[in-house]
Amino acid sequence: MSSQIRLRLLPGVRCLFDEPIQVKVAGLRPRQVVSLRARAKDEGGLEFRSSATYKADGSGFIHLDRDPSLGGSYVGVEPMGLLWSLKTNSLHRRFKLDSSLKPFVVKFSVHEGEGEGRMLAEASNERFMIGEGVSRVPLKDGSFDGVLFTPPGKGPFPAVLDLSSYTFERRASLLANKGFVVLALPVMTVKDQRVIEMHLDHFEEAVKFLLQQPKVGSKGVGIISHSKTSDVAASLATFVSGIEAVVMINSCCANTILPLYYKGQHVLPGLMFDMEKMPVLESGAGVSKYVFNNPLAEENKSTLIPIERAKARFLFVAAEDDLSLDSKTYMDILVERMKHHGKKNFECVSYPGAGHMLEPPYGAHYASSYHRAFNRLVLWGGEPRMHAAAEVHLWKKVQEFFRSHLSCGDLQTKPKL
Repeated sequence: MSSQIRLRLLPGVRCLFDEPIQVKVAGLRPRQVVSLRARAKDEGGLEFRSSATYKADGSGFIHLDRDPSLGGSYVGVEPMGLLWSLKTNSLHRRFKLDSSLKPFVVKFSVHEGEGEGRMLAEASNERFMIGEGVSRVPLKDGSFDGVLFTPPGKGPFPAVLDLSSYTFERRASLLANKGFVVLALPVMTVKDQRVIEMHLDHFEEAVKFLLQQPKVGSKGVGIISHSKTSDVAASLATFVSGIEAVVMINSCCANTILPLYYKGQHVLPGLMFDMEKMPVLESGAGVSKYVFNNPLAEENKSTLIPIERAKARFLFVAAEDDLSLDSKTYMDILVERMKHHGKKNFECVSYPGAGHMLEPPYGAHYASSYHRAFNRLVLWGGEPRMHAAAEVHLWKKVQEFFRSHLSCGDLQTKPKL
């Protein structure tokens, strides 16, 4: 490596996972062509890599927030391109970063020329899930298994229930950094038993638990959900009190697969699917977008969630290149149903080019992986650049939505590293 060439990560080498960084290179020859690379391992040990070719300016500088990539994993001006274009060579493997305990470490490097040239400089970026002062408390002794994240300070803070299909702490911990008390709760894991039916009572206990937390000041809780968990979120807002704001990301308009119960009563049957309607590509991955039965067909209308009964505010989100679920059509059905009943307590946003797995920004985009419910490999969809832009926009919108509808006095300053 050359001591004259410097690779800088600003504002520092340590930051929160959802914070952008500036990547700058200095000390190059005027107009020198180099390759910038990033490599990282997810918590499963799977390696992800990206690279892009840049040309220095007349003073030997490269600024990724100003200069275009000339080729590689992406082209054009993309300040965070080396992160969102991270990709593994292993087929159909997802980017696994479910825990909040360890930082995601990305190693950046500068190399001669466009290929496998000599390394000229390198730097590491530690991207943390939990900011200073945020507490993480696992809950495994009560009626539900989850993890509670609480911001530093006295509060009062708004409360959010983060529903995920399986264990996933990243989104909840990052929201706690922004000044929310968040309970991360998987819906498909109940005391290590196989889930064959869904009971809203289980989630009602979680809502009550959140509202009893000493730092919580909101009158009700918010819910953030994705895919199958949005069935649960919409049903909770419909049948259970104490919920003020709900984010539904790439969801169905009906209760899917599992029958739904509340207080011992069967409230909604599950909308079923037909695997014969899933085309399978040569890679072995299927497209599950249209496998569910038509929820508007007469025989399936009983699965539709009567969301118009809910008093909460809703944010409906749909990715238009979702290959796992026909989320844009389902969102349109939800909107039409609300309008038909004269309801105005909702807003919606859709993202062209985005796929099913909309998550907090700056993680690696993955196009396919194993689907547990369908027990097979599926495509998730999404053009990487547009998907990454959608995640940045949605993450800000989610926070603004909750702040607008879960207000409880002045929010505390968000934690820093």
